Amino acid sequence: MEATVRNRLRRLTRRQRALGLVLASVLLVLAGTAGRYAARDGGLLVVAELFHHPLLFALLTGAALTTAAFLAFRGLIVRVLVGALSALLALAGLPFALFALFGAAEETMDTPAPGRTDRHLVIEEGAALIDPLWWVYVDEGSGLTKRRWRVGHFNGDDPANALAEASWAGPDRIRLVTGDPESGAEDGVDAPRTHFIDLVPETGRPLRTIESG
Repeated sequence: MEATVRNRLRRLTRRQRALGLVLASVLLVLAGTAGRYAARDGGLLVVAELFHHPLLFALLTGAALTTAAFLAFRGLIVRVLVGALSALLALAGLPFALFALFGAAEETMDTPAPGRTDRHLVIEEGAALIDPLWWVYVDEGSGLTKRRWRVGHFNGDDPANALAEASWAGPDRIRLVTGDPESGAEDGVDAPRTHFIDLVPETGRPLRTIESG
């Protein structure tokens, strides 16, 4: 009789732990959704930095659900199927994990606008295999209310599209230079190009964006 009670308690404990893991998975999905929403243009930067990690959240959610299934079901066939499915999903996500690991962007510039401390020009650099990449943003606000606006993306697979310089041309204007500064227009070689992007004074939102390369 006592052994039967202990077995029932163990089954109940396993089910409670499995339910807890399922609830944790739901919270992870909700957090990831909030992070994806915040990562949109003009979204809250702090929320995006905390929760916009799709691969990490997918791995954590998958691990939690797999463990919950092992706790809730003791049948060998079910466990084998769950384990095989989890392994296949992990293998499918491996290329994305390697890309995220070796292609991670690094912030190389963070400059405040003239006369302002709540508006910053931010440059991040990364790579797609051997091609250099640049992302240009404007961060508006401070603390939990800081928002990030996308200004441009540059792919240096062609040197004419590389980002050579980024600076402020005023509190509401950005100056970007693309191309090789040492190149000229002779022999069919494109000279560097200068782009000016105006911002909405009240919000910092760029009136246009640039995609180069």
